[in-house]
Order: sequence, then structure tokens, then C-alpha cells
Amino acid sequence: MVTEQKKLGVAVVGLGKYCREELMPALQQTQSCFLAGIVTGHDDKKQEIQRQYALEEKNCYTYDTFDDIADNPGIDIVYVALPNAMHAEYVIRAAKAGKHVICEKPLARNLNECYNMASAVEEAGVRCSMGYRLHFDPYHQELMRLGQQQVFGAIKEMTLLNSMKITDPAAWRLNKDLAGGGPLMNNGIYCVQAAMYISGQLPVAILAEYLPATDKRSLRGVEEGIRWQMDFDSGMTAACETGFSKNQNLIQVQAETGWFELAPAFEYRGLKGAFSGGLIHFPEVNQQARQMDDFAECIIYNKPSRAPLNMGIRDMKIVEAIYESAESGKRIQLNLSEYAFLPEI
Repeated sequence: MVTEQKKLGVAVVGLGKYCREELMPALQQTQSCFLAGIVTGHDDKKQEIQRQYALEEKNCYTYDTFDDIADNPGIDIVYVALPNAMHAEYVIRAAKAGKHVICEKPLARNLNECYNMASAVEEAGVRCSMGYRLHFDPYHQELMRLGQQQVFGAIKEMTLLNSMKITDPAAWRLNKDLAGGGPLMNNGIYCVQAAMYISGQLPVAILAEYLPATDKRSLRGVEEGIRWQMDFDSGMTAACETGFSKNQNLIQVQAETGWFELAPAFEYRGLKGAFSGGLIHFPEVNQQARQMDDFAECIIYNKPSRAPLNMGIRDMKIVEAIYESAESGKRIQLNLSEYAFLPEI
């Protein structure tokens, strides 16, 4: 927590459901940052949010006037919560405006976009963090402790399932142009993340396959489901699955002398945990508030982020390897040793 004078102003870009229902309410609970502005292409949304949060007109931008944010000293951080296809443009524009950035996952649609974003951030001398909220949830932090400290011995295998049934055929996540991919880009990336931060290890190989589509009419260039196995040097394996045709929400970890799990595992709230000796329980927290406070404090006190931009690039390399394996049917080798410095490894 920082003093009132040091609180950093956050402008959210995109007023979709996640922003309205999670991010902006979370910014009413933060201690080190606050909601300072909005960016939207919808005047009706702008007026509604402006009234609800008593925002001054000078802090409300359209996509056309976004670059004027450079002249607003009351905005320190830009939170990009747009469809994946717009991440690169707005992270780069925010960096050029001299603002620090939080980008929702995935970082971008492909590695080329990721590298362009990284170059812009470095050139501008600003900070960029991923919107990886689960790094700040006590249940996931407990799984990190149990796994990385080998409380039950070395991990032998994990099962990670994260699927979300989408019934709206117009949903942007079903459109490859907007999403860059299907459930792997949106839900599956949580499985990729968790396998690494629970074990403290980096995968060395991937084998993946697409799941049969049950409703091809709604899919605009994206997979409906995909499963993959991540192999690690230690001999540990992580079996993962994600899709848009059903709901799944599970992490199970089997170690040498015990097990632990979360079910549901990836939600904003209501997580439930257990281990071979009983239940795992923590008071509920606001994941998004903790995530944004942490980034604000990283800026204020010049600390490293728990979820830096390089983590997003690393994860996109894994995502692209999963797609390559599913397309080719071959096991894809990975060399991620350059990312061994990241916080959870």
C-alpha cells in the first residue's frame, strides 16, 4: 500500500464485459492505483461509465483521440482489455504515449506482434505487465508452494482442464481475425501457465491434437477444442485440454507421496482446493485488484513484475508450438532456457 499522493492513475481501454464487471470494480478496491480514465468507441458506454465513476471529460478518450493520453499526467498506466487482434496496436500506442501498460492475455495473436510490442516498450522506457491475475490468488500461490518446494516430493504428472462453453455464434472469440486462435489462446493459456508456475519448470517438448468439432457453423477459422501434453526434463508430464463446447475447470497434481488439486481452478472467485491430507482454504480475494496493485507498486518502487512482458512472449512460443504439433501430428521440441530467469521458475 502506498500513500494517497503516490497512487497511480489507470485508464482502461475497451469497455467490454470483463472491464465493466471485473476491472473497474476492482479499481475501487485497490490501494496503490485508481480508475483515472477510459477509452471506448461507444458514446453510450462512455456516458454511462463516466456518470457511474464520476470521471472528468478530459480523462475519457475515443480510439481516435487515444494518443492524446500522452498529454494527461493524471494517467500513469493503460490497461489494454480489447480483443486479441487489438493488443499490439494499443500496447504500442500506449508505450509511445509514455504510459506503462498492462496487457490482457494472450499478449498478441502471434510472435511477430509480440516482438514489435517488446521493441516499442523498450524504446519508450516504460513497463509492461501481463494481466495474469492468478499469480496473485492465494490458492494458486499455495499450489506454487506445494509444487516448487516439493512438499509431497517431485511432481510426476498434472492434469489441467480449462474449457468454456460458448453459445453465442457472434462471439469474437470464435473469429480468428479477432482472436488469433480458439480456446487455446483464451482459456488454454491458463493451463500452460499453471503447469510452469506450479512445478517451477519449463517444458521441453509438446505433443498436441485437435478435438473433433461439434458445431462447425459457429467456428470462423478457430479450433473448437485441443488437447496437448507438455513434457519436462524432470520426467514430469502435464496433460492439458481446452475447448469451447463444454465447461471444464480443474488442476490435479500427482506427486511422489501425495496429491493436490483445485476445482474449480481458474475462476475469478469461488476456488476450492484439496490435498491428500485435507482441504485447502483461503479467504476470498479480488484477483484483479491484487494484480493491478502489484504492478503499480512495481512502478512506484522500481521492483520487477511477477508477470512481465517477456512471460507473455514465452507463453506465445509455447502456444505456437502447440498449434504446430496439432497441425503436423509431430512432437515439437522447445528450448526456453532464456526464460529461466522469470519469477516462477
